[in-house]
Amino acid sequence: MAENPKPNDNQNPKKTIPPYMKAFAGSIGGIVEASCLQPIDVIKTRLQLDRSNTYKGIIHCGKTVSKTEGVRALWKGLTPFATHLTLKYALRMGSNAVLQTAFKDSQTGAISNRGRLLSGFGAGVLEALVIVTPFEVVKIRLQQQKGLSPELLKYKGPIHCARMIIREEGILGLWAGAAPTVMRNGTNQAAMFTAKNAFDVLLWKKHEGDGRTLQPWQSMVSGFLAGTAGPVCTGPFDVVKTRLMAQSRSGGDVKYKGMVHAIRTIFAEEGLLALWKGLLPRLMRIPPGQAIMWGVADQVTGFYERTYLQSAPL
Repeated sequence: MAENPKPNDNQNPKKTIPPYMKAFAGSIGGIVEASCLQPIDVIKTRLQLDRSNTYKGIIHCGKTVSKTEGVRALWKGLTPFATHLTLKYALRMGSNAVLQTAFKDSQTGAISNRGRLLSGFGAGVLEALVIVTPFEVVKIRLQQQKGLSPELLKYKGPIHCARMIIREEGILGLWAGAAPTVMRNGTNQAAMFTAKNAFDVLLWKKHEGDGRTLQPWQSMVSGFLAGTAGPVCTGPFDVVKTRLMAQSRSGGDVKYKGMVHAIRTIFAEEGLLALWKGLLPRLMRIPPGQAIMWGVADQVTGFYERTYLQSAPL
């Protein structure tokens, strides 16, 4: 009598981590990242807005801000930054997981590099429009203010800042710089998700869904390496985004009319390298930030996989 054939993968599909769990893991990683790296983000913003060469570099900028405004000034905008990162990573990780499901091969469950790139780009565009742009507008407006005395500041906090922008510039004022933000985030996430998976496989022989959980330091190495390419490629978009978000439309005319006009103006007035202003603090913030986020997120998803997937009967 012939033996019954063994069930194949299509009859017993491998259980995968649901998108909502990846979203939760990303949000936890975002909270930890924001708390650790906010000072670098403040310095990056100040350098990008510096047209008169007040700051001589990263260290000089940090010392100047601490000396003239107090150490607490290096954590300006932390509340919107932490909230922004928490929501951004939840949306990024969750939407990327959903999009990857759509691009997976129906027979094998595998996803191509093209599918990873498109999933990452789609997740980046979504996060840029829904979360990143309005939160960064508020964050940058708060960070560019000098001093800590509330009576001398135009914006008293994130909620007050958002209300002032809406009252003076309309609701679309919260989406200033949306175009370069979409380009920056879409490109960044397309590269980051693809590179993270590639480094996991190359360095640690870790394949998605294989049941293994990387050590935190391994996840951090992969995350750090995956986070390095984006800032170099998207530097001009980030500078333009910051300039567009920082300018207020309440006074009538604005210096930069849009993304292309801003690129041309900065190039004409300040030179080509000005389009990469703040690159070093970005490299000091983004790769370590990705290292921290992935170090936390991989542990959260790994715990879920060990607890609820491997122990569950197929």
